[in-house]
Amino acid sequence: MRFKSNILGQQEPLILIETGDCYNQNSPFVEEKIIIKNDGIEEITIHNQFTEEILIMDIKMFFATEQSIHHEMIGESIVMNFICSNNLETHIDQVESDSFSTENTHNILYASKLKATYKIPALEEINCLSIILSPDFYSKLINEDWALHKKFSKNINQKKTGYLTPKYAPFNSGIQWIIHEIKNCTYEGSMKKMYLEAKIKELLIFQLDSLIEKPQTKEQIGEEEMSKLLKAKLILEENFTNAPSLSELSRLISLNEFKLKKGFKACFKTTIKSYVTQLRMEYAKDLFKNEASNVGEVAYKCGYKDVSHFSAAFKFFYGFTPASFRKINLSAKIYLLYWDFFDILYLDFLSVDFCFV
Repeated sequence: MRFKSNILGQQEPLILIETGDCYNQNSPFVEEKIIIKNDGIEEITIHNQFTEEILIMDIKMFFATEQSIHHEMIGESIVMNFICSNNLETHIDQVESDSFSTENTHNILYASKLKATYKIPALEEINCLSIILSPDFYSKLINEDWALHKKFSKNINQKKTGYLTPKYAPFNSGIQWIIHEIKNCTYEGSMKKMYLEAKIKELLIFQLDSLIEKPQTKEQIGEEEMSKLLKAKLILEENFTNAPSLSELSRLISLNEFKLKKGFKACFKTTIKSYVTQLRMEYAKDLFKNEASNVGEVAYKCGYKDVSHFSAAFKFFYGFTPASFRKINLSAKIYLLYWDFFDILYLDFLSVDFCFV
């Protein structure tokens, strides 16, 4: 496989990696870190780990103006894609899919001679993790069980570029945790190879479990029970900073705990705990964007008594710490104020010129 990535309009590639096509058990992972800073707040951070038939890319980008990134890959590949941030416009040759990505979603792509363009919006941190595998190595991971996903397998056999499913699926807690483990791997040499390959297989299991449609017996939820579950959801939305316990919520809606847990997951595709965390994290993000609050104050406002617990939850949910997110937003605001100031000067200059005409 040969992978190349560059910013449109620039000849120097951001990434240029070539790996072998045959798996070598003794071939170690090579690590490569690329950090490019420009104009104070613009930054590109790329962490590549690769060996024969495997390439792991963790890419973070932040630009002052909109940019387009072009990816090109020679050779067949299976791409396990994880979008850790939203507002990424994507175009892949010969593939029909949603143009805009959604935060914390994933999919699997088969590509033959991949050509893709990504539009990176201004003043937003973009973070994507891609694990690129040769079809041969992917075959080993799924134990050569191509019946596992018949349509996707057919695309691979016909060398037809396409996704496993038309839409990206949301992360579950298992996917989020393994991504965290891969990004923070501290092993070296053969131990690193064993660890990363095991984590890739574990991550693939979670992906296939959430992407492959399984025959399900429809959960029969009566009208009265549905009304109580909707009430539970509303209570959580109104009190997520001081959320009631499961037993308290059960009493408030007059539904036993077992039916509450099972029914909530069936109706809203998430657990009660995960939903409360989601509400808190979204609120925290808004507070960092709109207020000059420090991390401790935001943690308290979101219902956390321990700042370290809040920081760990925030990093687990978004992929970066509250402090780094706050710093990025502060830098972005300063940058915008800087240009607003020069816009005002420019308008004043025009008005003065006009007076002399």
